[in-house]
Amino acid sequence: MPAVPRARLNEEATVTELHTGREAASIMLGSFLRQCREERRLNQSDLAHVIRSSISKISRLERGESPPKPRDVADLADFMGLSIEERRTIQGLLDQARNEAWYQQFSDVTPSYLRRLIALEGSAQRIMVYENQVVPGLLQIRGYARSLVQTVRDDEWEIERAVEMRMLRQRMLDQQFPRVTALIDQGVLLRPRGGSAVMRDQLEHLLLAADAQRVNIRIVRFGSGAEVAPPYALTQLDFEAEGPADLVYVERINGADYITDAAAVDKYRRDLHQLHGAAAGRNESKKLIREAIKDYYS
Repeated sequence: MPAVPRARLNEEATVTELHTGREAASIMLGSFLRQCREERRLNQSDLAHVIRSSISKISRLERGESPPKPRDVADLADFMGLSIEERRTIQGLLDQARNEAWYQQFSDVTPSYLRRLIALEGSAQRIMVYENQVVPGLLQIRGYARSLVQTVRDDEWEIERAVEMRMLRQRMLDQQFPRVTALIDQGVLLRPRGGSAVMRDQLEHLLLAADAQRVNIRIVRFGSGAEVAPPYALTQLDFEAEGPADLVYVERINGADYITDAAAVDKYRRDLHQLHGAAAGRNESKKLIREAIKDYYS
């Protein structure tokens, strides 16, 4: 059992309420530090003197408004007597918060709410995504991604940069974690984004990904899971028990919601797992993908 329960952000937190200009890792680091402090029944004033600063600075740090300094974070961890697991969680978030992460170079072609999701994906243990319109971003090939970007951008240079960002994002699949489960509506297989040749290559890529240990692809057949399948895409991120709060990401046309309320996350988790149960199994899903590929050879 962890010494400190998972940190929770604002119970009704959305991407708008969390101020999209802030880095997700800084916010979650501050939230985790606050949770650790409160579990030990310490006040902000108790921590202020540890880092030779003021209560207001501790407050800004816990809200994710001040850039975290490694020395300050280390001193606070020592003062609170954090466990090895808690220190590992903090170090991971600190690394993300301090790192001018690779995706920052694409800030001009990537909305802030999506950059925050990318920042969190790398520290997740499990990702479950449901897509009813397109192949999930983590599984898109370059040609398919380009066809999607071209629907919202005209400038060739911006298109290339946006596509490159999507390709670099997939590097996390080479790591041990996160494990990814992709629930894909059957209609996605029949929607030839980029034309028949591109779609054929995309589906071949899905078949290869389906054989990877860390990726589980399930096709939601027509008529299956209708009672639980949402009319929009969902992404659920699960973290280590001692880590940040699990969350659900719901993307909208011009923004996104980051849902961290425990009851709401549990509801989405139940819905996704019911949808997973209604989806075709691994072998049947690969069969459905192969059948769709045949159509793009005709």
